[in-house]
Amino acid sequence: MATALHPLSIYDPDTVPSATAYRFAIVVSEWNTAITSALASGCIKTLEKHGAKAIEVFHVPGSFELSSAAGKLADTERFDAIICLGCVIQGETRHFDFICEAVANGLTQVGIQYKVPAIFGVLTTQNQAQAEARSGGALGNKGVEAAVTAIKMAAFFGQADDLKA
Repeated sequence: MATALHPLSIYDPDTVPSATAYRFAIVVSEWNTAITSALASGCIKTLEKHGAKAIEVFHVPGSFELSSAAGKLADTERFDAIICLGCVIQGETRHFDFICEAVANGLTQVGIQYKVPAIFGVLTTQNQAQAEARSGGALGNKGVEAAVTAIKMAAFFGQADDLKA
């Protein structure tokens, strides 16, 4: 969770392995596109900063579709991590709760079923101002955090695979 004391974009780059050997898919929701485009930009820049060369970006209509898209991409076995970026802003109905829970559970299931990191880079905010603060504003950029998580998890999965040998 981002706070003024711990913005999303602040991390120790010395703790992030090189991303040169890994292939990344980024799935971006088109809903709240100003926010999700900023998340994607931060994500891509961070991956490149750490040496990533193989980055493919895909778009889906909304955050609900992130899980099925991640599953389809995982099924190709082409990616070492799949980063899902979206933004769900609380409204007047329970729709927010259903979408957020479905995406979180769906991405968890993709990671378990396909044994590939499916990264939850989805903002779940109460209002537009909170989303803006977390997509490159005062509290950093969730896309940066998602990229760092993807790199670390791709490295972890590679190390865990080496244990089987």
